[in-house]
Amino acid sequence: MTPKQFFFLLSFSFSACLFSQAEPLSEKAVISVITCGPGTELYSTFGHSAFRVQDSEKGIDWIYNYGTFNFNTPNFYGKFARGKLLYSLSKQRFENFLYAYELENRWVKEQLLNISSKEKNEIFTFLENNYKPQNRDYKYDFLMENCSTKIPEVLQASLGDELVYEDYLQDKDYSFRDLIQQNLIRNSWSSFGIDLALGAVIDREAGYLQYMFLPNYVFSQLEHTLLSGKPIVERDRTILDYQLQNRGNFFTTSPLFWFGLLFLFTVTITYIDLRNKVRSKVMDIILFFFTGIAGCLIVFLWFFTDHTATAINLNVLWAFPLNLVPLYYLLRGRKLPSWGASYLLGILILLAVTVFIWISGIQLFSPILAVILATLGLRYGFLLYHNQKIETTSK
Repeated sequence: MTPKQFFFLLSFSFSACLFSQAEPLSEKAVISVITCGPGTELYSTFGHSAFRVQDSEKGIDWIYNYGTFNFNTPNFYGKFARGKLLYSLSKQRFENFLYAYELENRWVKEQLLNISSKEKNEIFTFLENNYKPQNRDYKYDFLMENCSTKIPEVLQASLGDELVYEDYLQDKDYSFRDLIQQNLIRNSWSSFGIDLALGAVIDREAGYLQYMFLPNYVFSQLEHTLLSGKPIVERDRTILDYQLQNRGNFFTTSPLFWFGLLFLFTVTITYIDLRNKVRSKVMDIILFFFTGIAGCLIVFLWFFTDHTATAINLNVLWAFPLNLVPLYYLLRGRKLPSWGASYLLGILILLAVTVFIWISGIQLFSPILAVILATLGLRYGFLLYHNQKIETTSK
């Protein structure tokens, strides 16, 4: 259990007992939006957003956090993988919340809202009602329903049509994939994994309000938001001023390095096979196994989960699930059946289709895929040539 998880569970237990009844806030109350910087783990890469409610007269200093879930949920990992895990609104002492970010050396910024006492109580009442056990759970969606999207959702529900978001990004036309990759190191396993797992649906252009699925854009948008014609942010301040941490992405541990090695290994093995008129069984088992398994995972995420961002994933054209079929024959020490040549030609065509889709912008892939496609194209081409040679010799 991470320090952050420990302090959340500790404060959650106390808050459930101490704060079950809400009274109206006093005139001295302050409501603010908290934005937290990214961490070193993948789950914290995009930062975090939450509400803070302070009232010195009532001894209140609480965080309302929509980014929590119960680790003890039955079949936790299964529900998480299938996109069925419920996230919850939690309430905890600000000091406990902040301490967790101190331990992780992550910056924390606060935007104090310029709203009336009535409006503060409307937000507070909404949050308290949302915190009730029957209301606090919600269906998480990476792009449309997360801790960050809940900030404008709560403000809109509480403050109504007087809330106006200015389009300060008129010259930008980012897609969801662009926005995600802004927070990642391009040549990293997390960046490659996200480009592999998420489909063409995230290559559509995002509206400027949709940018707020990311905490840093919630912060920026609130700086350009009006309430009854006045800026909703009275002022902002930095509570913890840690610099963005170096995530330690060394080239020798990067996907480009390892897929580059695989390409060189494939070139070497294929050259030796051509010269000796043989076929390296181990080389082909590796390629068919990993592309087949990756394809099965893509199909699972696309068709058998509730994740909206994994739909229409055309990575499945090169990470082809049916590659597990020729793998079966290779593992049994058999040559490919009579349909082997047609199959190899088919998957070579799929590689070409993948390149066309990439160039046309139907779906954008990880730049590292260029190395993977070169590796697969080289080996599939050799296998087709080798298979035809065997058939010609046997006639």
